[in-house]
Amino acid sequence: MAGASCGLFVAAHVSSARVEALGSISVSLALMVLGAIGFYLGIDVPPHRTGRPPQGHLTGKDLQPMDPVELFSAAGTFLAAMAAFISVYSIVADSDSTPAFTLLLTFGWLLGVFMQIVAGTTARIRRT
Repeated sequence: MAGASCGLFVAAHVSSARVEALGSISVSLALMVLGAIGFYLGIDVPPHRTGRPPQGHLTGKDLQPMDPVELFSAAGTFLAAMAAFISVYSIVADSDSTPAFTLLLTFGWLLGVFMQIVAGTTARIRRT
């Protein structure tokens, strides 16, 4: 639901900016569906088991090496959430956006969601 609502906010911003190519109902629905799929796959990434022993100690807890898939998912989540946040701010503040800024925001949202989808899918394939 969080991903779909974030997609709805981005779609509302895009449609209010009057970018004709992105203002249709089908594009709004696609942004919502991609957001729901991205947040579902990207937020709950299964942990990767490397088979290597933990390295180092920090206050008694073992440090595990950083999994690039988890980092990719986190970056995608951050990018998509920031695009949604900026969209909500723009809607609430009733600010005028340039078409270039709107396209940049939309592509930032799509990049973040696709990063989540790729990371979540990769982690699930790797686990099987």
